[in-house]
Amino acid sequence: MDTRELTLDDLDAVLDIRKRSFGVLSPGEREQWLKAMPPVMAAGRYLGVFDGERLSAAGRIRSFTQWWHGRPQPMAGVAGVTVNPEDRGRGVGTLLMTALISRAAELGEAVSALYPATTPIYRSLGYEHAGAQNLITLPTESLRRLRHSGQVKLRRMGPGDAPELLSVIGRAHAAARASGPITWDERTWRVWLAEENDFLYLADDGYAIYRWSDGGIEVDAVVAGSAETSRALWSLIGSSSSIAAHVTAAVAPDDPVLWLVGERAKETVKQVRWMHRLIDLPLAVSRRGYPAAVSASAVVEVTDPQRPDNAGAWRLDVSSGSGTATATTSAAGPHLTANGMAALYAGVPTATLRRSGLMTGPDTSDDALDAVFAARPYMLDYF
Repeated sequence: MDTRELTLDDLDAVLDIRKRSFGVLSPGEREQWLKAMPPVMAAGRYLGVFDGERLSAAGRIRSFTQWWHGRPQPMAGVAGVTVNPEDRGRGVGTLLMTALISRAAELGEAVSALYPATTPIYRSLGYEHAGAQNLITLPTESLRRLRHSGQVKLRRMGPGDAPELLSVIGRAHAAARASGPITWDERTWRVWLAEENDFLYLADDGYAIYRWSDGGIEVDAVVAGSAETSRALWSLIGSSSSIAAHVTAAVAPDDPVLWLVGERAKETVKQVRWMHRLIDLPLAVSRRGYPAAVSASAVVEVTDPQRPDNAGAWRLDVSSGSGTATATTSAAGPHLTANGMAALYAGVPTATLRRSGLMTGPDTSDDALDAVFAARPYMLDYF
């Protein structure tokens, strides 16, 4: 078995393996996929495993920005992981994922995330459950009734608004101290903002993207930096209540809309889980944001067979919203697997980590670690 970067000459083989793994693409989806792949391949972000000249598996690394406690950092989004049916059970998937993890490190991306089709293979390579895309169903009428001043200026978005949209998203996630959500690059946003069947609205401090779907409304995102903009955007969607009875929306676990609507006795929420991994531990720690009021130091000992540079004892120091991880010879702290460190970074409580076997050893720094890494991670996007 040989692993290498894929090129345009491999497109037919990749499409074949994708069809055998995920099903047939529609003509429109196929055309969009073919347009999107050349820059990915040119950047060395699409890898394949070959058995001789035959492609056995393929996967790509999408370039995202991910927010952690309001601070952005580059993130390697693993997607399109496919293995030929006849090659499954031969360790091909593990070989591919190991290569993708190494490539993410070469690209300078200190953290990685993925939506798993199956959990065991990714968990065996250091990925751990971190958060979810939360899809909630709301009565459209409850959104229509939201009152606002009418002073928020909303306008339709197009491809040329991509830079301003990215600025709005960044300001909103930073102010909310958001953890987990991703943003696409400007080139990709220009593609999404040209989608003629989506309704795209922009305000000075927020935006909304939604569409008709099976008699209802499907909301990709409503992100706002103020209560008035939240009300304006959600009531805009609710204005279609005479046609659509329900809205299904991707929201944060503590999204403002859940406090704006009048009735919350019962809610239908679907969670699509995603997993997270640290590619470069000290760099990931330094790029993350932390609660500004927390100052703490702790030593943790990490094992990481796939990324030996992450292994060993690390002194974690956090103050004024920033953190560092420094290699140390001390072994005074708790022990974490690569999975446990990924989960801790994502805000999973130390008590949970201990009860699940991802963390062992001294517990004297548990309260400090919980305070430092406190988070409720989520994503609005599926990839």
